[in-house]
Amino acid sequence: MIEEASETHGKGNREVTRTFDKQTAVGFIGLGVMGSGMAHCLLRAGYALHVFARRDEAARPLVDAGARRAASPADVARACPLVFLCLSDDAAVEEVLFGEGGVAQGIASGGCVVDTSTIAATSARRFAEKLKQQGVAFLDAPISGGQQGAESGTLACMAGGPAEAVGACREVMNAFCKAITHVGASGAGQTVKSCNQVAVAGALLGVADAIALAKSQGVDPRVMRDVLLGGTARSFVLEKHGERVISGDFKPGFRARLMRKDLRIALATARAAGARLQGAVLAEQLVGELCDGGRGELDWAALGLLVQEKGAR
Repeated sequence: MIEEASETHGKGNREVTRTFDKQTAVGFIGLGVMGSGMAHCLLRAGYALHVFARRDEAARPLVDAGARRAASPADVARACPLVFLCLSDDAAVEEVLFGEGGVAQGIASGGCVVDTSTIAATSARRFAEKLKQQGVAFLDAPISGGQQGAESGTLACMAGGPAEAVGACREVMNAFCKAITHVGASGAGQTVKSCNQVAVAGALLGVADAIALAKSQGVDPRVMRDVLLGGTARSFVLEKHGERVISGDFKPGFRARLMRKDLRIALATARAAGARLQGAVLAEQLVGELCDGGRGELDWAALGLLVQEKGAR
């Protein structure tokens, strides 16, 4: 059942947040590595799923699994009061929302758009305000957990926007998230995601240096890693990405070019607020070297490889 939960008003238009459940037709736009996994989770959970993708090879596995393929984002929105996005950058989100045949041309008042992309907080706030004029709620809800988390439904989501909208979407989002945290008003989700990227990039720099130091002293880096995992240096980055660096396995995962994009968003956000980040500046420079050197399609953990290469010069 879909129930009306709350109302807010803006310029004479009504924005209604509704509770979405298994009876709700759900849309998904953006069927890359992350989006495809999330969309499959929704199908496995029993939701009637409508998808849009420009490339047939992106849509076909989902259609074969039971999704309906729409001709445009607007068509997805006409069929679905709840639409998820998982796109590459701000420009892609804006085009899908407000371009010709975009979501805004099809979604009805009382609907909700949940953007799981990683974009700038300023863009998220601007998109939220534009959709509000149509009576449509918008959540900036970036996710963390990588391809494996998307496929297994164990992502963590940091959601910015109206608390009522987060509550209304929670049941559906549980199909691909193990944790959904409302972190504040519009844009807050993207800010927290930037904090996440800054933190993990700094952690990987430390792990890469530790591996380089162990090797320089003739210590087996795997033995070193095992010891550190039993003490205060234990972290997800050491456990997962440290093993990637040691074994040289840089199959994505999360591509280096996307981490560069995310770090640039974080740095721009900080600069606009007058904050001066330190470790993130170095991480962005090094990830940039990877990308400029033709390795942008590798997993971003290849940053650890670059650290070792530079240390050996």
